[in-house]
Amino acid sequence: MNETPQDQQPQTTPTPPQPAAYDTQGRPLYYAPPASGQQEQQAPPQYVHISRAPEPAEIPLSEDTKRRHEESVKAFPNLNLSPAEFVINMVQRHPIGLFAPIGLGILVIALIIALLANLQPILDSIATPGMIDITTIGPPLFFGGLLVILLIGVLCYIHVWVYQNNKFFLTNESVIQEIQVSLFARHEQTVSLQNIEDASFRQQGILQTMFNYGSIRLSTEGDETTYRFNYVADPKRQIAVLNDAVEAFKNGRPVLND
Repeated sequence: MNETPQDQQPQTTPTPPQPAAYDTQGRPLYYAPPASGQQEQQAPPQYVHISRAPEPAEIPLSEDTKRRHEESVKAFPNLNLSPAEFVINMVQRHPIGLFAPIGLGILVIALIIALLANLQPILDSIATPGMIDITTIGPPLFFGGLLVILLIGVLCYIHVWVYQNNKFFLTNESVIQEIQVSLFARHEQTVSLQNIEDASFRQQGILQTMFNYGSIRLSTEGDETTYRFNYVADPKRQIAVLNDAVEAFKNGRPVLND
């Protein structure tokens, strides 16, 4: 009998290496793995360090810009102006907006004075003549009438103050609108000249045409925000100045005074 050795193992044919790619002439290219126990060397990481000055460099300003900025700060201390910013034009509300409230206040005061001056005939007309003595009720009524007149005068003054503190400023960089809502309510809106997309004015009605006042409207890019300023004197000229400033700013030209 033929015996087979126990340690005999079946022989396997080694698999030839497969090409990793081919060159332009069709010849195979093979990938050679690193030797056992060795690792592929990788390039060390490179670090780029960027240094920045602790304070940004200041843009040099001309003497004319500095002078105009100082003059604007002195004339309008409530405005928040940048170091290179100065006021070109200030727009105030037309005084016609005060005619109605002030006229009403004057009318009420005149009516109260007329009532106090003719107090005795009025009392006699509503009661039996001689029944009501003017010397008894006269002083309290006069005192009350004077208090009402004083109150109306104070309210008219407050209304004028609030009305006149609504202002519109055009600078060489932006448009600033000061809005005085009441005696203790005030806010400010600032729009860069770069963001102004459209500026227009509107006059409507006989009074606005005769007295040459109206409203101006600004619309900004992106968020489509609209800003309005009413009772503007000569709105056509104000819009012309504003449009010239916006065009000069966007084209990189200096924005000059009107």
